[in-house]
Amino acid sequence: MPPAMRHSRISGVGAYRPKRVVPNSELVERINSSDEWIRERSGIMSRHVAEPDESVIDMAEAAARDALDHAGITAEDLGFVLMATVTHPYQTPAAAPELASRLGSTAPAMDISAACAGYCYAVAVASDMVRAGSADHVLVIGVEKLSDFTDYDDRSTAFIFGDGAGAAVISPSDTPGIGPTVWGSDGTQRDVISQVQPWTQLRQPWSEPTNDPRLWPAIGMAGQSVFRWAVWGMAPIAQQAIDRAGITADDLDAFIPHQANVRIIDAMVKQLKLPADVPVARDIATTANTSAASIPLATTRMLADGEAPSGGLALQIGFGAGLVYAAQVVVLP
Repeated sequence: MPPAMRHSRISGVGAYRPKRVVPNSELVERINSSDEWIRERSGIMSRHVAEPDESVIDMAEAAARDALDHAGITAEDLGFVLMATVTHPYQTPAAAPELASRLGSTAPAMDISAACAGYCYAVAVASDMVRAGSADHVLVIGVEKLSDFTDYDDRSTAFIFGDGAGAAVISPSDTPGIGPTVWGSDGTQRDVISQVQPWTQLRQPWSEPTNDPRLWPAIGMAGQSVFRWAVWGMAPIAQQAIDRAGITADDLDAFIPHQANVRIIDAMVKQLKLPADVPVARDIATTANTSAASIPLATTRMLADGEAPSGGLALQIGFGAGLVYAAQVVVLP
């Protein structure tokens, strides 16, 4: 089929959750809180935390191998590797080329920095590559080791984040498998979710004494501003994605939003007027907020548990620091 005529689809997914599980009870003393308060505020009961020597590339590799197996292809078939992450600890080189090498691929590879919308951004870019014919199979990874950038003494964020990786393979299709993406950004709100200091402020001048070793660019968040933006701003974006896919909410077989906060998820469900029988991802309860990894992690779990059907239509939407957002309707693999 000529590239100009072909469509794209998700042909396989994979996931990795670190073995260590950290319940709320391990965090509450340092922030003078309680398990009940955290559950009521966020819906989170526990999160997975990577080992100190476990990197974003390690986690991404595990998820990627599952996705390749599910798609029925090998790394040699890949035409591009896209890794969405904001927690790779090196400014350069990017994580994606090393991941490709580990998998046995020399495909072009790059990282995408779009925070919690990173996976949906990467799916959109990969879909366009496949549809245009510049790649036959694109590996998309959403992976975060947020435990490296969490201030466990910050009462507003200490309990929010978790670690993990999710992956998808985007491949050619005879029929549309990935709907038009509705995406955008609002840089005027860059301060509501951000690294609290730039790396350059941590650089020790040669002429000055050693800086405080406890200083570290953790992630800070203006919680109420984020909540209002997500609740009132993202439901219309999700609705646009439904409209541009040429369907209605009644046609959906699953709703898979970024796992930021269960109250945000519930508010979006209400605003979208989703039918009661549409399954909604609430992976946040035991995985917490894993930023770019949250949607593929939730997708893989819903498919594995039979909560969402293979071949069904799912609405996915990611939103986060930037502020950035992206939504699309996809056919589940």
